Amino acid sequence: MPATGPHRRARAATAALRTAPWWTSVLLGLVCLLLGLLLTTRPLTSLSALGLLIGLAAITAGTADLLATYRSHAGAAATATALAWIGFGIAVLAWLGRALDLLAPAVALALVVGGALRLVRAARGDLDERLTTAVLGLADIVFGVLAWRWPDVTVLVVAFLFGIRTVFFGLARIGDGLAALDDRTPGPTPTAPRRTPARYRRPAVAVLALLVAVAAAGVAVRLRAGSPVVDAFYTAPHRMPDHPGALLRAEPFTRAVPDGAEAWRILYTTTRDDDQPAVASALVVVAKNAPPGPRPVIAWAHGTTGFAEPCAPTLLDDPLGAGALPAESALLDDPLGAGALPAESALLDRGWALVATDYVGLGTAGPHPYLIGQGEGRSVLDAVRAAHRLDHLDLADRTVVWGHSQGGHAALWAGLLAPTYAPDTPVAGIAAMAPASDTVALTTGLDTVPGGSVFASYVLAAYTAVYDDVDGDTYVGPAARTLVREMATRCLSEPAVYVSVLSALSLSRDRSVLRTDPTTGPLGRRLAENVPTGTTAVPVLLAQGATDSLVTAAVQDGYVRDRCAENWALDYRSYPGRDHLGLVAEDSPLVPELLTWTEQRLVGIAAPGTCPGR
Repeated sequence: MPATGPHRRARAATAALRTAPWWTSVLLGLVCLLLGLLLTTRPLTSLSALGLLIGLAAITAGTADLLATYRSHAGAAATATALAWIGFGIAVLAWLGRALDLLAPAVALALVVGGALRLVRAARGDLDERLTTAVLGLADIVFGVLAWRWPDVTVLVVAFLFGIRTVFFGLARIGDGLAALDDRTPGPTPTAPRRTPARYRRPAVAVLALLVAVAAAGVAVRLRAGSPVVDAFYTAPHRMPDHPGALLRAEPFTRAVPDGAEAWRILYTTTRDDDQPAVASALVVVAKNAPPGPRPVIAWAHGTTGFAEPCAPTLLDDPLGAGALPAESALLDDPLGAGALPAESALLDRGWALVATDYVGLGTAGPHPYLIGQGEGRSVLDAVRAAHRLDHLDLADRTVVWGHSQGGHAALWAGLLAPTYAPDTPVAGIAAMAPASDTVALTTGLDTVPGGSVFASYVLAAYTAVYDDVDGDTYVGPAARTLVREMATRCLSEPAVYVSVLSALSLSRDRSVLRTDPTTGPLGRRLAENVPTGTTAVPVLLAQGATDSLVTAAVQDGYVRDRCAENWALDYRSYPGRDHLGLVAEDSPLVPELLTWTEQRLVGIAAPGTCPGR
């Protein structure tokens, strides 16, 4: 029976594919290689280009696979696999590239399904072909599972993994084309044997792809294993006192405690900014050989460690030191200190007791009030209240609050809240070091800071969780929502934060993740509410690094002018050559001045001021 027109055209197309010249495979392989390298080395140079790259890579790979399928008479399953990749690429170009929330699982599913189909095809062909197909199928499945299960999977990781897969696929297609060229070359003679058998090219590429996939899986396991784990200590009891500052639980703490000191990890009650009961944790440290009598209290408010529950400093190996600084140093030229407590040994040698809160939502149930003043300040004050209830520890009714960065913001709020919220906890002074004082200006400036999108993600996560009128999707563009959401789940101390580092550095080459000015609308109003302003008689030492690129001197100068207008007892000191973290380093000139200023507040000496007229 003669073939109909459509059938004739299909058979002609099949014949054309089977007789395509060897260089078509090489050309398609080179295109796949180029697209794969772009995805792997610069996956987020442009968020809008990500879907385009993945879509083109899938279509090119599918076309190359289809060519190889027809050339080798691989059968219907292989043809279906190739057509599925082409269809997936078209779907990405048409739709998924604009819906990045769906792109990550779609790529993962495509890799797993494609790998499974390769394993089915491995039952056909000669031994070399079966082994090569099976190994490539396993590599696809491993890459797909990684894309789905990588700790806090992001579009960045999916793009990177898909890019690696496309690189190896391109190498395999180049090998196919070279093998076809070899087939057209006259066979070897007894006197001139071939030196490079073509049969080993594709198996070698397949084995290399599987080795890379297994290595990536090992990295993923290591990243997950290095993440902080919240233990049962932080779980609130079923019955709790109905007042803040109650001590719920205490246990000895030994990690990174200085010689000659002893410490306790405590769990206590506090309240959120809406007066809802909450639970927070803290660390209390004292010197063993301190002279008898009540010990003055230094309440320490730490800098940014993250937004999620596992980000509590008391979960780190070094909760008061630089436990998270390596990861943060990769984020910023002026990194935030996870601990970064200045003069720890010096304050203990003076017989002072250290009370360092984790804040609500770090260690304990969230949300964490990141740069939300009421929640931060109450956590600081209630930690001191709870520490007074520790057995065999005699604490004085004299407290000075120290805080750095986010902690400086918390310290300023603690000073404002103490007279009304915790009148039983008199605050003799506030030392705010590079404080995130002007939350509006800080959030606006994060776009200009390398890695600032990580901290912007914490702000958005906190404000959308705490305030019902703030909708994060209003401020974040659709293409960046997955990235911003996943950044907020990582702590600055965990190895997986390097995925956030890569995302942040990639985003720095793209337009802002924010599509709406954060100083407008509900978010802008809430940020303004959390600038520490108002009347206070508590003496304040505000220290600022002159070269700080995160909390800039210009922003701090403006904040100080406004506080002087409110008649604050403010001593403003600037330190040339000191950046954000360098301000609280051991060799910083701030450190001896901080100790002297604190000693004077604890004995009641009148505080100096730098505001005009004081």
